[in-house]
Amino acid sequence: MHADSAGTGNYHIGAPPDRRTQEAALRRGYDLSALRARQVDSVDFTRFDLLLAMDESNLADLRARAPRGVQERLKLLLEFAPEAGRIEVPDPYYGTASDFDLVVDLVERGARGLISALARCATAPVVPTAGRA
Repeated sequence: MHADSAGTGNYHIGAPPDRRTQEAALRRGYDLSALRARQVDSVDFTRFDLLLAMDESNLADLRARAPRGVQERLKLLLEFAPEAGRIEVPDPYYGTASDFDLVVDLVERGARGLISALARCATAPVVPTAGRA
């Protein structure tokens, strides 16, 4: 399994995550210092089985750029965390440290839900389909 992170915009390419994001993540044990921003590339739509957006705006951007046949692989991260009580991860940029902590909380919830969903798929019985003779 391979995971990566990319934005829909091109305005932060090559930059590290926001200092406040790094601080909030580090308080939870995640070191983001080696990460650098990149923009979603057309190859990503074939390289990855699932592309997750943090909010509806970015999901719409992905849908607009996606080739035919991959729309069902575009989802919001928090679709995997209905207990979060929201569907979007908010942008904390103009907020306080607690807003950045909330984002880490929500991303952790979404990641746990995604891992659970993947585990269920991996353990689901395979039902053979009739093939051509």
